[in-house]
Amino acid sequence: MAKVAITWRKSAIGYNQRQKDTIRKLGLRRLHQTVEHDDSPALRGMIARVGHLVDVDDGEAGEAS
Repeated sequence: MAKVAITWRKSAIGYNQRQKDTIRKLGLRRLHQTVEHDDSPALRGMIARVGHLVDVDDGEAGEAS
């Protein structure tokens, strides 16, 4: 399954609690921390909710066939 790397780039201070909770559910604890998850529709929905706070690397650019 494809992996997705998510990096927390912008503080969630000043944003609503649902967005802060989504950051935590993604496994992010500190700014500039990067976590990897298996790609899924549920994960993509979470990323869409906090896309303005995180950077996403699909990992497809570095893969060789």
